Amino acid sequence: MAHPPGYRFYPTEEELLSFYLPNELEGRRDDLHRVIPVVNVYQHKPWHLPKEAGELCRGDTEQWFFFVPKQEKEVKGGRPSRMTATGYWKATGSPTYVYSSNNKVIGLKKTMVFYHGKSSGSKKTKWKMNEYRAIKEELDATKMFLVPELQNQLSLCRVYVISGSVRAFDRRPLGLGTYEIGSSSLLSS
Repeated sequence: MAHPPGYRFYPTEEELLSFYLPNELEGRRDDLHRVIPVVNVYQHKPWHLPKEAGELCRGDTEQWFFFVPKQEKEVKGGRPSRMTATGYWKATGSPTYVYSSNNKVIGLKKTMVFYHGKSSGSKKTKWKMNEYRAIKEELDATKMFLVPELQNQLSLCRVYVISGSVRAFDRRPLGLGTYEIGSSSLLSS
């Protein structure tokens, strides 16, 4: 499928967490896999992931998106393994909430960096990943209160290479940002 010059798939965090991830979690749209395929990113070397990208961002040189199913280890209550054949993904910083444009929490974002090699002699690379998990409000047992619940069965990952240029991924209105979990400080997006 050919796209006109200058076309890019460049969704905001709000679009990822309010449209793409919920529709995939609920199985409402079969056509999403053309845009964002289901790929276990931990079974691939990061530099091979661009070839696995959906048709709308396969030619992109900056970022690639994937739906990542929950690992078997996680299903049984364990921690996810972020090891690959050539290294591992390491979480950096604290997870942050992602807010919608009407200031409602819609998801959780965790940022990771890829390290090449085994833990003792590993080398930090320019490969990064943002892992997004949706938050859905469910009624509590009394059916009176909405309780936020993290949707863990599937995550949406944005894999990218640090380019060195200052360019924000999330194009949100000024004044809105993400808050670090457990803190009241506003972080710039």
